[in-house]
Amino acid sequence: MKLLYLSSRGVDYLQDLTFSGLCKTVGIENICVVPWNPNFFLPRRSYPKNLGYIPGNLLSSLRSRYFLKQFDAVVVAAAKPDCFLLYNELVPSISGSMKTIFIDGGDREQVSGDLDRMDDHTSFARAMDLRPFDIILKREMTAGTEYAKNVFPFPFCWNFDKLPSVLPAAKKYDVSFWAVESHPVRTEALTVLQNKFDCTANGTVLQQKFKTYKRKGEFYLQELAACRIVLNFRGVGWDTLRYWEVPSLSTFLISQRPGIVIPNNYEHEKSIVFCDGPGDLIERCDYYLRLETRREAIAAQAYLHTQAHHTDVHRAKQLLSYI
Repeated sequence: MKLLYLSSRGVDYLQDLTFSGLCKTVGIENICVVPWNPNFFLPRRSYPKNLGYIPGNLLSSLRSRYFLKQFDAVVVAAAKPDCFLLYNELVPSISGSMKTIFIDGGDREQVSGDLDRMDDHTSFARAMDLRPFDIILKREMTAGTEYAKNVFPFPFCWNFDKLPSVLPAAKKYDVSFWAVESHPVRTEALTVLQNKFDCTANGTVLQQKFKTYKRKGEFYLQELAACRIVLNFRGVGWDTLRYWEVPSLSTFLISQRPGIVIPNNYEHEKSIVFCDGPGDLIERCDYYLRLETRREAIAAQAYLHTQAHHTDVHRAKQLLSYI
């Protein structure tokens, strides 16, 4: 299958993860990236802004850009204004036999909602007038909300190539939640955790700022792997990278149950532990800190479940199957 991949040069994790998976599935020689995206082909950024980067694809990407002319599908890879500006310009040249796919990796539950958040209130409507999408893949597909029949759940996943080259030999933190307060539930959780366990010492504190994080890049993943328990609560959207990072590091995760549709989701007390809210956090953390064998067994199962259902290759194959 030959794909025209309209990408944003801005940060979009789902766009990047899907591209990585497609490269591993159909090969870069069958993907034409427009505009050419240096973040995919050059080691310019550190984790998590390098999720789409695959070493060794540079020359092949240039060849496919200039010599690949016939396509089976066009993929609008992000809910970003630059992607839709380009798509709307290209619509007249898209043949009727080509499938059109929109990957909506934005934080809002309505389709294309992130365009509104970025003050672009016309691009999606214009695209639907010019050439409606055959397939829409939606990250924040809220459970219980009715969507059009061509909208399918498409949450984040994990690119196992981004595992740290070295992981800690032993755990050094009890309970961590390193997060900015992008939703009131996070503030509530961090308030409950103040002066509990080793939270204050490890930086699980209120009023954290992303720009001042001490743990960044690969070191951040190594530090997650050094935790006995990592917590997860929703941010602007339900789907967080942490929800996929932690199981992929074979680390035990207690999470708020996501309010979105996730096919083959982790199972409570088998590969994850869900909590009803911050109110029962202390009790659950106390319980699982005492049960090391049980805790590590759940974490190991989460790792296997991620490998079986939630890699970048799985997402790419889902996209191809819908086409």
